[in-house]
Amino acid sequence: MNNLINNKITYVKLILAALFWGGNYIAGRIMSANLSPFTSAFLRFFAASVFLIIFVIKKYGKFPWVNFSQILLIICLGLTGIVGFGFFFFSGLKYITASRASIISSLNPSLITILSILILREKITMFKLTGIFLSFIGAIIVISKGNFLEIFSEKIGYGELSLLGSITCWAIFSVLGKIIMNKVKPIVAITYACLIGTFILIIPAYLEGQLHHFLQYDLTVWLSIVFLGFFGTALGFNWFYEGIDIIGPTQAGIFFNFVPVFATLLAVLILHERLYLSLVIGAAFVISGVFLTNYPNKENKIVIEVKS
Repeated sequence: MNNLINNKITYVKLILAALFWGGNYIAGRIMSANLSPFTSAFLRFFAASVFLIIFVIKKYGKFPWVNFSQILLIICLGLTGIVGFGFFFFSGLKYITASRASIISSLNPSLITILSILILREKITMFKLTGIFLSFIGAIIVISKGNFLEIFSEKIGYGELSLLGSITCWAIFSVLGKIIMNKVKPIVAITYACLIGTFILIIPAYLEGQLHHFLQYDLTVWLSIVFLGFFGTALGFNWFYEGIDIIGPTQAGIFFNFVPVFATLLAVLILHERLYLSLVIGAAFVISGVFLTNYPNKENKIVIEVKS
């Protein structure tokens, strides 16, 4: 019974994390239009680090220490999930629209699944494979507004390649997270990774020359920094890592396909864009896919398994 309740709470947190990340594309577009990639990434994760330190101290009463072997893994988390992901994310949003960026991000669950099979030897059921496929199709429906050919009407350029870089970093970050969480609590791992990544970002951000003029930033930029730092990173990353810890990287990763659904919905509510029927249909596919991926099927379990 306790496991069932914990799983339900985890699912709610993962959906909320996807909602926050949908908002990241709006906030990220605002920041990328005003600031350079390293500066944007540094400010986002600096704000997130402050919030995460508060979370950790409030929860444990002190700041937990980690040993040398654990810190090496956490440095890898910082390089992939903070430095690499942050740079490529803001670089991509500088050149392409949030909607086009979000369809590229829909490849994330598939990439996480591949890495989980190869690195973690995770077993994939037919339900999971079907769920991944349905949720991916749903994400495409949402972004293309039902016109699949429109996705391929634009050429692949620097923006698209940058977003591919960001999802690659995120997939590695997710799988490494499952390894480190065997010994370190999710929020502690995230906080250390964020601190290390932010520290690494200081030099390139400083060299871009925009940190000196922080008092001149527009109010919308500051609001974006706070949103990205608190909701889009501190809460979102923490809840996503909790999900990986409880239900695994593949099942947690599939919730990423809610991101383009929420990104489009937020554009309708905030930017007053038109609500398309494709959003409703696509959301139904995504929800069905998430349900199947997390369905507790116990028979005929193994579909794909990499053996040593």
